[in-house]
Amino acid sequence: MFSARLINHNDTLMLNICDTDLLGRTLKRDNFTLKISEAYYAEKVVEKEEAKDLLRRSNNINMVGKGIISLSVNMGIGSQEGVKEIDGIPFLIVFKM
Repeated sequence: MFSARLINHNDTLMLNICDTDLLGRTLKRDNFTLKISEAYYAEKVVEKEEAKDLLRRSNNINMVGKGIISLSVNMGIGSQEGVKEIDGIPFLIVFKM
């Protein structure tokens, strides 16, 4: 399962989505901190099929976690080369043009 928040602004869909087990964690690497907050990622919990639909429809996607990134890359949305890690947790940002 995944935690997702969809934002519609000026006909652009932005999706913040993460593996649910990461909610509430703060990841750190050097001077960079990534807080996986409920306010940013947890509008609703979605199953795999709904996550796939959200990934297809969204223009800008912010993903954190092995599960959601694996799903996205397998769908051809984003690439493994774009994945970065903080505290061993992968994150990926995709902008569709």
